[in-house]
Amino acid sequence: MEHHPSSAWLAEAASAAERQGPGMLRIVLIVMIVGCVLTGWFLLRGYGRKDD
Repeated sequence: MEHHPSSAWLAEAASAAERQGPGMLRIVLIVMIVGCVLTGWFLLRGYGRKDD
């Protein structure tokens, strides 16, 4: 097993992250934001109705 200096390991990890694409964190954030918007719309749409 080779010993890699930490700077080389970090550079290798950064290049691997660039090759991966958008990544899981970005997908999770987008889904979370869309879910919050849909939840807010669902909860707030009932306030405009008159149930007299």
